[in-house]
Amino acid sequence: MTTAPDHPAELGRARQLVAMLSAEKLRRGLGRLLTGDGPAEDPSVRGPLSRLDWLGEDGTADVPALRRIADSLALMRSDRAILEVPRLDGIPMKTEESREVSGRIARIVFERVGSARSLGEAELNAAIAMFAADVALVRRDAVDSGVLERSADGAWYRLAG
Repeated sequence: MTTAPDHPAELGRARQLVAMLSAEKLRRGLGRLLTGDGPAEDPSVRGPLSRLDWLGEDGTADVPALRRIADSLALMRSDRAILEVPRLDGIPMKTEESREVSGRIARIVFERVGSARSLGEAELNAAIAMFAADVALVRRDAVDSGVLERSADGAWYRLAG
């Protein structure tokens, strides 16, 4: 039996590699490993490189794992992502990060339903629930950050500006 791909984990692996490639020491250490010149001698390089779970100590790559990562990246760039990737179980704890994520979700909702529309709370909640588990937090953050406007009685919401 095949298990469903863990797209967030695969994307995390891709992000980890890109972050490592942005640091010259790590990039050189990775190159050394991949070309068969042996592991990096510097422990400050060996430690981070050991976290690449698709890369063996001898520089061999787990090709099926790399294919899964590549497939997840391709999926995330496609219009099928909304059907394949689970909704957010948590929103960042820091207020400004939370508001940024919530604002992006609200904008996506209104891009899809029409930016000039007004939505009732139930309709907005249903649309947000496709993206995040904590619907009330997303809605509140989007209003507090000025992305959404709410009527005085809370009956409807619309995209600000």
